[in-house]
Amino acid sequence: MLHVRSIWNGAISFGLVSIPIKLVNATENRSIAFRQIHTEDGGRIRYRKVCELEDREVTQAEIGKGYEDADGTIIPITDEDLSHLPLPTAKTIEIVAFVPADRIDPLQMDSAYYLAAGGAPAAKPYTLLREALKRSQKVAIAKYALRGRERLGMLRVVEDAIAMHGLLWPDEVRAPEGVAPDAHVTVNDKELDLADALMDTLGEIELDELHDEYREALEEVVAAKAAGEAPPQTPEPAKSGKVLDLMAALEKSVRAAKESRGEEPGEAEVRSLPQRKTARAAPKQVAGKKSTAAAKKASAKKTASSASTKKSTAKTAQDAKKAAAKSTTAKSTAKSAAKKTAAKKTASRKRTA
Repeated sequence: MLHVRSIWNGAISFGLVSIPIKLVNATENRSIAFRQIHTEDGGRIRYRKVCELEDREVTQAEIGKGYEDADGTIIPITDEDLSHLPLPTAKTIEIVAFVPADRIDPLQMDSAYYLAAGGAPAAKPYTLLREALKRSQKVAIAKYALRGRERLGMLRVVEDAIAMHGLLWPDEVRAPEGVAPDAHVTVNDKELDLADALMDTLGEIELDELHDEYREALEEVVAAKAAGEAPPQTPEPAKSGKVLDLMAALEKSVRAAKESRGEEPGEAEVRSLPQRKTARAAPKQVAGKKSTAAAKKASAKKTASSASTKKSTAKTAQDAKKAAAKSTTAKSTAKSAAKKTAAKKTASRKRTA
């Protein structure tokens, strides 16, 4: 911790006990930073600090603080002025109460710091406060001044150190008005059961296993560009259609979560839910399907039999028509023969006469 530069030096006020400390950042920003450049020639774009009265660039040493009044007048404020603020918290982290940790709304959480003991004399009272916090299982609420304003803080133990989280003042946290859905929506027990099943399937994870994949992908792009290579291809995003059936979406999510863990997806996620009515109704539904299938088969047989009967009847009628046609032809032939015979006899008689 000694190699980390402190951003504030002061003391913790714990009743009449004063603990000299140094405030150091507990977090770091590891995002990849970009520079602004001129796209035509790659030149750096820089912002210069210019005095508008003298129209010239000034150095950091020449820059101070000023408060702009309502009429536009600038009132200079020096570091000396700030060091004489009429506040006990100007150089002190003043503990005002000890409360259970769950009393702190996570929405109030802000920046995090470590409090390092300021030298050997601070070791004893520092350890005393740390152990007292451990045994009470509470956190300390404190006030302190930093960067020109008084702030609220929460002190807690992290391993063998005391950490302080900056807290927003309660009136700085907005109420969630107008955020929740306006329409009245009800969720049934089966939907909740499926949501619980999905939560159980996803399970827990060690936060240490999580990492910034966006930063890693960005590093790959930068490395490829630096080597004169084409940047890696963006993978195709999974197609997600409009969710029309919440139950189907939940069931699909459970199956996908199980497959990602190498488990057999199956259909057990619905049947293993606390509600058993659905599972008991399943065999009846299957039986119903069987009886329906049997009825369909019987109906098909009747239809086939009826078709066969119709076919046979049609064939018989066709044969009868053919027989009738033959009989008619035979009669017509006989009549014609009789007429011819009669004509011959008459001719013969005429010749004889």
